[in-house]
Amino acid sequence: MQIQNSQSTDIDVIFEFYDMAIAHQKKVFNKHWQGFSRELVTNEIAENRQYKILVDGVVACVFAVTFNDKLIWGDRDHDSIYIHRIVTHPNFRGYSFVKEIIKWAKKYALENHLKYIRMDTWADNEKLLAYYTGCGFDYVGMVTLNETEGLPKHYEGISLSLFEIVI
Repeated sequence: MQIQNSQSTDIDVIFEFYDMAIAHQKKVFNKHWQGFSRELVTNEIAENRQYKILVDGVVACVFAVTFNDKLIWGDRDHDSIYIHRIVTHPNFRGYSFVKEIIKWAKKYALENHLKYIRMDTWADNEKLLAYYTGCGFDYVGMVTLNETEGLPKHYEGISLSLFEIVI
């Protein structure tokens, strides 16, 4: 298994993963992502913030990171790596990629003098809340977003549960 930066040639695969995730979300929960702009993902790739996990050379999981998330984390937005949009291909479920991403993020945070690994998800998604705390994240509260300009559309009018790991 390898975690690598995604390349511009991966963009169609990334969007295939997002489409699979949205279809899955629609089956198992009452909320779902509402798509992402190619410009957003292109910028993430160019800024080395979009990643893929390869298993035997096959893309098995994708995720993105950012280093500021002011609209979600407010005054706590500092010294952090924020993980977003983790999508595992159905053929690779059970590989514990979130735990692998956490290991990778801890190393990244230490090398870059960051103090936190952070994530968010819908506040009422009990299954993901339990999963993320089971992976080592601490639940640190809930936030209702008032301003969402610049965030993907699914952030409009929702409450989020916030998670972090202190490095």
